[in-house]
Parts: sequence; C-alpha cells; structure tokens
Amino acid sequence: MGMDFNKLMQQAQQMQEQVQRAQEELANETVEASAGGGMVTVKATGAGELTEIKIAPEAIDPDDPELLADMILAAVNEALRSAEQLGKSKLGGMMGGLDLPPGLGLPGL
Repeated sequence: MGMDFNKLMQQAQQMQEQVQRAQEELANETVEASAGGGMVTVKATGAGELTEIKIAPEAIDPDDPELLADMILAAVNEALRSAEQLGKSKLGGMMGGLDLPPGLGLPGL
C-alpha cells in the first residue's frame, strides 16, 4: 500500500495557508489588560505586538517610580498572556490539539 505524496503535499500546503490566514487575523485582533485598578492599560494584537500603553496621570508619582514600573510590567504581561491564549484558540484546532513549542515553524507566535 503506497502513500500518495502529491495528496500529502497538497494537504500540507492547505494547512500552511490556513495557519497563515489565522496569523493574519490574529494580527488584526486586539486584546487589552490593565493594572493598578485601571491606572495602566495596555493593548496588544493577537500576534503579541504591543500597540498602546495608557497611563493615568494619578499613576505618576515621582516619589515612587517603582510602583508605576510594576503596574506597567503587570499590564504588559497580562496583555501578552491574553494574546497567546487568543492565538492558541485560533490555531489550536488546526494543530490537532498539539501543544507546539513557541516559534516552531509559526512565525510571530
């Protein structure tokens, strides 16, 4: 019983096109996270690119810059986690439930 390599290659190409479309969709979707009771808000694309950071004026305390840095870090990390979850939900079905390591042939993830 021989394998049909042409059919296999066609299926691989179709899957690659589906993944590419999903990645393009992710780049157009936005996730948002905040920290410090909303004093710092971060937006990112589903592809994990930060697009906006908003800092409320009352969050800027010259005597405590570490607090502001911590809020920014917390909001950025949460936004990136949300972007990763969005990516997994979009691409998970195409990967047959495989939990692939980051960047394994999937640029931008």
